Order: sequence, then structure tokens, then C-alpha cells
Amino acid sequence: AGRRRPSTLRLGMSSSSGQLVHLGSSYFGTDVKYVSVVPAEQEGSGAFLVFVSEATPESRDQSVGVVRSAREFSELHAALRGRILCAALPDLPTRPVALLEGSDGGEALEFAYSRALQAYLAELVAHEDVSGAEELSTFTGRSFKLSAPPPPRTNVLSPPARPASREAPTLVRLGSGKVGAGSPGEGSGKEGGGKATKVTLSWCDESGDHSVELPVLHPNSGLGNPVIDVRSLNAKTGFFTHDPGFTSTSSCESAISFIDGAKGLLMHRGYPIEQLASSCSFLEVAFLLIEGELPTAPQLRRFEAEVHKNWMVHEKLLSFFGGFKSDAHPMAIMVSVVGALSAFYPDSVNIHDAAQRRLSAIRMVAKMPTIAAIAYKTSIGEPVVYPSNALPFAANFLHMMFATPAEPYKVDPVHAEALEMILLLHADHEQNASTSTVRIASSSQANPFACIAAGIASLWGPAHGGANEAVLRMLGEIGTVERIPAFIAKAKDKADPFRLMGFGHRVYKNFDPRAKLMQKVCHSVFAGLNLEAHPDLQLAQQLEKIALEDEYFVKRSLYPNVDFYSGIVLRALGIPTDMFTVLFAVARTSGWLAQWNESFSDPQQRISRPRQLYSGVARREFVPLAQRGGAEASPRSAEAAPAAAVPSPAFAGAGVVVEPGR
Repeated sequence: AGRRRPSTLRLGMSSSSGQLVHLGSSYFGTDVKYVSVVPAEQEGSGAFLVFVSEATPESRDQSVGVVRSAREFSELHAALRGRILCAALPDLPTRPVALLEGSDGGEALEFAYSRALQAYLAELVAHEDVSGAEELSTFTGRSFKLSAPPPPRTNVLSPPARPASREAPTLVRLGSGKVGAGSPGEGSGKEGGGKATKVTLSWCDESGDHSVELPVLHPNSGLGNPVIDVRSLNAKTGFFTHDPGFTSTSSCESAISFIDGAKGLLMHRGYPIEQLASSCSFLEVAFLLIEGELPTAPQLRRFEAEVHKNWMVHEKLLSFFGGFKSDAHPMAIMVSVVGALSAFYPDSVNIHDAAQRRLSAIRMVAKMPTIAAIAYKTSIGEPVVYPSNALPFAANFLHMMFATPAEPYKVDPVHAEALEMILLLHADHEQNASTSTVRIASSSQANPFACIAAGIASLWGPAHGGANEAVLRMLGEIGTVERIPAFIAKAKDKADPFRLMGFGHRVYKNFDPRAKLMQKVCHSVFAGLNLEAHPDLQLAQQLEKIALEDEYFVKRSLYPNVDFYSGIVLRALGIPTDMFTVLFAVARTSGWLAQWNESFSDPQQRISRPRQLYSGVARREFVPLAQRGGAEASPRSAEAAPAAAVPSPAFAGAGVVVEPGR
């Protein structure tokens, strides 16, 4: 509609609950200053009490409130739309639908809509082309025709300063629906002593200064950062937010895991990971994540029995593994086989049936180690070893990995305990890349096996699940203990591309609580090994010692993380490097399933549909093939002389070429 990109954006924080919209004289003129829309409880759900005050906050007491329903708001908009609304409010026609839809959904929803309607009505009252409309006067019970033209607009919307003796503006208290007085500056800002309940987004463009209030949501437990609820941002302003990687975006509400990176805290369902790791088995933690509470002894026995009953796979599925090349990466096999499970177990894919969802969860927890072990056996050409109900979860996996029909295999209890700890510590980790992938797939109502397969695919990436593999590759690059000082120097040199893998963490800024637990496991495993026969483990041990003592690493909190320790422990257990991420997937499945199941109980669940900041070309006209230039060639000559591979602009800088005909 001819508006330019805003030249100024400002977020102002306030903790005043439901403060009346202030239409300062620097923006709208001198007549109208306050608009308030309050849920009218006595009129029933979906009705609002509308107040408009002029000149001063004190005049609020003389203003007359009128009750208007959500339907009347829609009728007002329909009467004004397309007749007198100008280009300064181009997105206004979309607002009533977004604001009024579902306005009878309870008290909290009514208050949210009343705040949105308040901002909407304030724009109507203050707009020079709308304020004198008869429809608006009838709706509000007042006349709002401006007596003087608006003064020059400033770049930032700022309310005029109030004299110290002037009475404070009236506030609407959310949660009670009542109107009461508040103190100036009460609870405003971070240092005001109260929780912020809203932020004000202010911006200006060629049509003038604008602002909109957005609610601030706080976690019920008090843990974690407050978040700005921007769901109504586009409907109110025409803006979207831009946050590549979602590093500042809360995508869902979850009660499963919590991380405080600054404090080195990881909790599952409120229990610190240190307490769970010292007292629980992996299946006990899996039950906690999926069911929501720690099991009683009978519940745990039943859960273990259910897992044992379900960890064999369908016999016909075994032929599926035979279709892969012997050198296929186990993660490629995992993605394919897990995605195919829905064809073998169609009796548990109804996502709207809680019993079927639980059955799918049990099956996935049980079958993942079996599928992983079969993938390994297939890759090395050995016969498949079936699971044993006589063995615990981790020991059973080691048995399926390393036993053969030729001789008995006894699981080393130290190794089984180490693997149990690795699985437990990787069970869940809040909204990481793979977990978010599972939730996004779930939002489309895909079957559970497809959702978990999507999570496995995301986990496969070296920046996520492949981190412990990268540690082993780095150790291979360093080679010997004697070369450590040279590589430490390279790591300290910002101009050198070499980086020490497995040190520091993106989330944990001081220490990773899982790393401390894995460090103990690592040392217990090493105690039973002849490290001289394992030079890579000897190298890792020396590298750990240097990193923990070197001032450069200590000052920057570049401690060995869980990937460092889990990588070298898995190597010590004899697990091949390309199986590391597979083990990660086996562990994380319980967390993925908990997150997947939780999404179905979230009333705010919607199909995920991120927006984009388009950087492509503007609209252009299609050019027929014959007019696009280049030498002409007959179809026959083209077949006789295939064109050479040509670089594609879409893959510029990626070292990729497009080969015609492939």
C-alpha cells in the first residue's frame, strides 16, 4: 500500500497488567488519549466493556462504558472496511477474524482477545479518516472527531511526561476483570521488582508512529526465561520475526526436560540428571520421560516385561536389511527400517488413540537396539543374534552386537554399566535439532515411526549426533601424544581452521553435568584396559589432562564435554565409529517419543509453518526455451554428444555440479 520499511523499531518492557492504551499527543492529536476494552463477565463469555477517555487519565472516571460483543466488533469492522479505511492500515481487514475467532474459549482467552481488541479499537478511534465515522460513534457511545490536526510526528512513540501531582492512569488487572488504580511505574522494567507481563513494540514509517503490545509468558515453575508471545504479531502489525536457527524462539510448551546452561543444570521431569544417573536404570528413565513420573517397583517390572515382549522384530523385516550394500552406513539403514515399521505394525499408527500411541512408544523403545544390532551384523556379514530376555537393556544390546553362534559370549559388567550410563545421559535434551524435527513431523499428524525416522535423519548430521564421531576423527588426525602440543597451539590460533572437537558446549557455558558423570565412567572403563594396546585412548587421556589444566581452556570453559567422553568410551567398548550415532539414536528414542506424545496433549498444537525473509528476484515474465540464448542443437545431436557437467548457480560455492541426464 505504498508504505516504506519502518526506519525505527523499539521494544519497551512494562510489567503493568493491562494498562490502557496511551495515544500520546505527539502522535494522534489532543482529544483522545485512552482506550480500554475489558471482558464483561456479567454479560457472559465473548462480551467486552468498552471505555474511552479524553484529555486526561482523570476523565476516565467520567467516561461511560458500553458493552459490546465479539459479533459487534466484527460488524463494526465490516461497516468500515473498504469504505473509509485508508492505506495507513492495510492489514486491518485481517485482524477481526484472527482476534475474535474462539473468543469464547475461557477467561484467559477472553483477556488475551480484549487486549488485542483494545489495540484495534485505539487505532480506529485515533485515525483521522475513521474517528468521525457515525458507525464508530454509535459503537463507542462517544464522538471522536478531532478538533485540531495532529502535530508533527516523531520517530519514536513516547507518552508525554505526567506532572508528579497527577493521579496515576487507571489499570486493568488481568485475571480479575476489574478496574483499579496503580502506582506510576509500578513493576515496570527489569528493575521494577515485578514480572514483565507485556512488551511494547514501537516503530515508525512514512505513515507515522505506531506501537503494539505483546504479552509476556512466564514458566509456571519459575525456571527458564520469559518469552514474548508473538502469535498475534502479524495480524496486528504485518511483521514476522526473523530468527535463523530458532536460537531465540520458543516453539512449544513442554514439561519433559529443562536445561540451565549457565548453571550446568539438566533435569528430566524435575529430577536432576545426577540423581537419575546415580540411582536409575535406562528403562526407569525412559518410563519417567514417557509416562511422566518415576515408576513404582510393580510398574517398572511391567514396563520391562512389555519391552522384552516387543524387542524382537518381524521376521519379514530381516529381508529388508539384505537389500542394503555391505558398506551402507548404519544410520542410512536405521532411517529406512524405522520408517518402514508402520507397514509391519499398522495396529498402532492411530495417533488419536492414546492406547495405540503408548503401544507405539513401547515398540520403538524395545526395537531400536535390535534394529541397530541387526544393522551392524548385516554390515559385517555375520548372522543376526536375537535378543535375550535374560539380559538387561544395555547388556542385551552388547550381546546382540558381539555374540556369534560359534562360541558363548559373556557381557563385561563394566562395559554394560558404561553403555547403560551413555544411554541414560542421552535420553533427552530439551528442544534440540532432532527433537524439534520429531515435533515438526508430528505436527502434520504423521505416524510415530515416520516421526522417529525424521528424528534419526536429523541426528545423523555431524553438527548434532555425529559430534562424538568427530572426536575420534580428531584423535586420528593428531595421531600421537607427542603431537598434542602442536595441535593445542593450532586450536589457540584463531587464524587456523583446526578446532578441538569435544570441548565446550553451545548450551552449557560453565560445565556439562553429563560430562562429569561420563568422566567417572570413562576412568572406570580405562582401569580395566591396557592403554598401551590402545594408543588412541592413551592420546585421549593425555589430551583431557592438558585441556583441564591449560589456562587458555580453563578461562574459556572449554572443558571436555559429553561427546568427548562418550566417544572414547564407545571406542573402548569396541563399538565401531560409524555406530556411535546409532547408539545416540537408540538412547534418544525415549525422549523423542515423550516429546511426540506430549504434543498431542497441547491445545496450542498446530502444523509447523515457519515463515521466510524472501531474498529472491521480484516477479518476472516467463521466457520460452527457444528465446533464452545458447547454441541450438537437434535432439539427435544432443543424444550423440551429451553436454558436459555445468555448475548450477543454486549450488555456488558448494563444490557441486549438475550433470545433465543424471
